[in-house]
Amino acid sequence: MLFNTLSYLVFLAVIVVLNWNLPHRARLIMLFIAGLVFYASWRVEYLPLIFVPLLIDYFVAGWIADSKDPFIRKVLLVISLVTNLGLLFIFKYLNFSAAAAAAVLDIFGLHVPVVTFDIILPLGISFYTFHTISYVVDVYRGFIPPVRSPLLFFDYVFFFPQLIAGPILRAREVIPQLAKLRAFEASDLGYGLRRLLYGLFLKVCLADQIAGMVDLGFASPVEALSAFDVCTLAFMFGFQIYFDFSAYSHIAIGSARMCGIVFPENFNFPYSSCSPREFWQRWHISLSSWIRDYLYLPLTGARVSDRSEGGLSSETVSTEGRHATMALFVTWALMGLWHGANFTFLLWGLWHAVLVYIFRLTRPWTATLPAAVRTIGGWVWTVPLVMLGWILFRATSVTQALQMYQVLLSPSRYTFFGLREWTYLVAACLMVLIVLAPLAQRIAQRLGKRSTTAYAGIEVIVLTAVAVGVVVFLRPISQFIYFQF
Repeated sequence: MLFNTLSYLVFLAVIVVLNWNLPHRARLIMLFIAGLVFYASWRVEYLPLIFVPLLIDYFVAGWIADSKDPFIRKVLLVISLVTNLGLLFIFKYLNFSAAAAAAVLDIFGLHVPVVTFDIILPLGISFYTFHTISYVVDVYRGFIPPVRSPLLFFDYVFFFPQLIAGPILRAREVIPQLAKLRAFEASDLGYGLRRLLYGLFLKVCLADQIAGMVDLGFASPVEALSAFDVCTLAFMFGFQIYFDFSAYSHIAIGSARMCGIVFPENFNFPYSSCSPREFWQRWHISLSSWIRDYLYLPLTGARVSDRSEGGLSSETVSTEGRHATMALFVTWALMGLWHGANFTFLLWGLWHAVLVYIFRLTRPWTATLPAAVRTIGGWVWTVPLVMLGWILFRATSVTQALQMYQVLLSPSRYTFFGLREWTYLVAACLMVLIVLAPLAQRIAQRLGKRSTTAYAGIEVIVLTAVAVGVVVFLRPISQFIYFQF
C-alpha cells in the first residue's frame, strides 16, 4: 500500500477514527492489525519472516534483562544479532556475495560459475531489522527495560507509518507513547494533515515529475552526454531522492501524529550543509544516528546515545586517530551496502567516507577562517561533491558511473549541451528553491510570532495551492525510492 494512493488515505482515515475512539487494549490490537494489513497489501506470505526474528528478540531481550551472568547476556545478544543479520544477509546479500566471490576467484584464475538464488527482497527488511536490533542492544546496554507486553512490542515494530521505510526510531521514543495515549488534541490532526499534504506534494508534484527527466538522462549513452549534462543529472537525481524520501518522512510523521504519536524529524534542509558531517546531521537523521550509535562509536569505543536524533553529531568529532579513521571507512562501506547489494552503493559509501575524512583533515585550518568564509566556502564545496556522489547511487553499474565521471575530466565535453533545454531550467529553478527554502521557513516563523493572523492567512494560501497540486497529480506513478532498501 503506497502512501501516494487514495487507498492509503482511506486506510489512514479509518485508523485515525478508530485510534481515538477505541479503549486502550482494543486500540493496541487495532494498530497491530493495521500494521499487518499495511504490510500484507504487498505480500502476505512474507509476514512470517518478520515474526520469526520478532519473537526471538522479544524473548531474548527479556532473558538478557533477567540474567546477571555477563557471558549469558552476551550469548543472548549474539543470538539476536545472528538471527537478524543472518536473515538480512540471506535475502539481501546472498546473491551479491556469491557474485563477488566468483569475481575474486576469477582474478586468481579459478573460473567458477556464479550461483544465483531466486530470492525476492522483503519490503522494508533493512528498516524493521534495525528497529529490532536497536531494541535488543538498548536492553543489553541498560538504556531501557524490556517490554513485557508482546502486543506492545509488536506494535512498536508494526506501527504502519514507520514499518516500510522508517524513520528508524528507538524503542524509548515510541513504546511509551503507544503504552499511554495522550489526550486527543485537534492540533494533532491539523499538524498531521499539513505534514501529510506537504509530503504528498513533494512526492507527486516534484519527485515523480523529476524522475522522468532523470531516468531519460541516465538511460542515454554516456558518449552523448556533456560534462554539463553529467553535473545536471547528478543534481537532478539529488533533488529527486531528497524530495522522494523527505516526502515519505513527512507522510510518516504526519500519519503518526494524527494517531497521537510524535516522531522526531528525519530531514533538516540537508542541501544547506556547509560540511559533509553537517550533511549527515541533516540527511536521513534516524539512519545516520543509528549508524553512529550501533556501529561507528562502538568501533571507536566512544560513548553512545539512546536517541535517533543528531545524525553524525558532536560525539563523532572527538573520535580521531588511526583507529577512528579505520572505523570511519568501515562504517561508511557498510552504510553504502545497507542501501543496496551492489558495488555502486559500496563506492557511494566510501565516497562519503573520503569527504568526511577530508573535512577532518582541513578543519584545523578552516577553523581559523572568518565565519562567513567558512559558511559560504563550506557550502560551495560540500553540496556539489555530495551531488556528484549521487551518480554512484543512481548508476546501473560501476562502469556507467566511472564513464560519467570520466566525462567531467575531458575538456572537449564542455563544449556542448546534450539534454533538453527544459532539464537545465528545471535544475536551476530547483537549486534556487533549495537555497531559499530554509530562509523562507525562518521568515515564516518570525512572522508567526509577530502576527498569527497574517501567518495563518499565508498558510491557508500555501496549503490550498499544495492541496490543488496533490489532487491534480495524485496517482501511483512510482513507489518511494527507499522501499527497495
